[in-house]
Amino acid sequence: MIELAEMIRALRQELNRAHADGRDEAIQFDVGPVELESSVVVDREAGTGGRIRFLVAEADGRGRLADSRTQRIALTLHPRSVGADGTVRTFRLTGDALAGED
Repeated sequence: MIELAEMIRALRQELNRAHADGRDEAIQFDVGPVELESSVVVDREAGTGGRIRFLVAEADGRGRLADSRTQRIALTLHPRSVGADGTVRTFRLTGDALAGED
């Protein structure tokens, strides 16, 4: 299992890579809301300095969740591009169209 924050961090890295890969392309795409839905396990650690973690549950080869105490959560993220000067712009993805894309 991975932490929810790690999953969002990986998504951010992928969006940044897609943006950088096509920076000089003629066709660019604005990124709208990104919707994530995951099954998570809430892990609570007791004691001093205890914390609560949201761990993304992984499915096994048969598609069943490994832990029956999972909960589903849905997040809607609104990506934005923030320049070094603090200017907020619409985030754009660029790159070559794949087969079947218009």
